[in-house]
Amino acid sequence: MTGNGERHQLSLLQPGTHEAEPGRLRLLTWNVQHANASRSQRQADWVAAQDADVVVLTEVAPGGHALAQALDERGFAVHHGDGGVDYLTVIASRVGKAEPADLGVAHLPHRCAAVRLHLDHGVSVGVVGLYVPSRGPNERRNVDKRAFQKAAAAVLPGLADSLDVQGPIVIAGDLNVVEPDHQPHHSVFGGWEYDFYRAFAAAGYGDAFRHCRPDTVDHSWYGRRSGDGYRFDHMFCSPVTAVTGCSYAHEPRLERLSDHAVMTATITV
Repeated sequence: MTGNGERHQLSLLQPGTHEAEPGRLRLLTWNVQHANASRSQRQADWVAAQDADVVVLTEVAPGGHALAQALDERGFAVHHGDGGVDYLTVIASRVGKAEPADLGVAHLPHRCAAVRLHLDHGVSVGVVGLYVPSRGPNERRNVDKRAFQKAAAAVLPGLADSLDVQGPIVIAGDLNVVEPDHQPHHSVFGGWEYDFYRAFAAAGYGDAFRHCRPDTVDHSWYGRRSGDGYRFDHMFCSPVTAVTGCSYAHEPRLERLSDHAVMTATITV
């Protein structure tokens, strides 16, 4: 078992030099902490300098215009819904052709983004981004969180039919829940939250991080007062055997570009 001091250094690229790796898809998911226009520019610079082909960004500021424009200027095709004053989930790709897909999530649908990604060598894969609400204010404690988790879990069994792709399907984002045997244990989470985590495996989607790192303790967010770590950000894949690497990168969190670490994965397509 390794401690959460383990760090992963992502490859840096010069602008305009991104190249796809045949037979592999490199993914990145990151909670960008509702960045303003200035920080969105710096986040887009950081993302564009990585080797990721597809990025899933959560807690994007309402409207998403600043970050979407910044990514577009850096060569990404950007997709997201319209959430009004709520946070968004954004999927951005710089390989293949992304075709938006409506999965029919019944509650806060803008927190779920999905695309069929048609790659240059004739294979299509599915990419789904999720941003589960936090517990919320006292007067609405867990209302949106429960409703969104229920709505998202309801589409998982039929996801393969909805996306209709030949290659793997990846689900990524900030779920605001941890795995049942999370270290350290956090007593605040209830059975209904762990049931949501289990819903992915029940629908055939394996935890990419646990597939690659069965015993590693690492976290994507840390309590501001307690300093306790939480593995909130996840990737699930079907088939999970397609995942050849998965880890967290803490550099952007330590640089205060966001309060979340970045999660990366590579899958065989």
